[in-house]
Amino acid sequence: MNKEVLEAKKQQVEQIKQKIRSAKGLVILDYMGLTVAQDTAFRKELRENGVDYAVLKNRLVKIAFNDLGYEQFNEALNGPTAVAFSSTDAVAPAKLIIKNIKAFNKMKTKCGMVEGVFMDEEGLKKIADIPSREILLARLVGSIQSPISKLAICLNKIAEQKAEQKA
Repeated sequence: MNKEVLEAKKQQVEQIKQKIRSAKGLVILDYMGLTVAQDTAFRKELRENGVDYAVLKNRLVKIAFNDLGYEQFNEALNGPTAVAFSSTDAVAPAKLIIKNIKAFNKMKTKCGMVEGVFMDEEGLKKIADIPSREILLARLVGSIQSPISKLAICLNKIAEQKAEQKA
């Protein structure tokens, strides 16, 4: 193999390793079956949500994962493979990909990683079903606010009854 080609491949592996290291979440998927229009819309949505998406050579991805000690990905790295990385949101790749798989009824997740933890296809589906951070925070505020509101209403009723008794 040409020395320049070998050096270029080593550089690609290093770039993949850097993406893996900086990823809070990533998903490996079989992207086959999408039309050009679907693929364009899919990539645009990923980009808009801060998810890097690339079709990569299995051999290079396998080397990168193995160098970082993630050998559990080896089985998934065969056939057509794309990887979606997010360095900002751990669940965004899983959520977006699962949503698009349902919408297009094509593609297939193979496995992924969330916050450094390996996830099989079922694990990714469970992660994708978790509501967004904003929704969870709104639910938390609502659950904290509800008892306080009920207490305020109750205290107000008691105050009104006391006022009526004195009048």
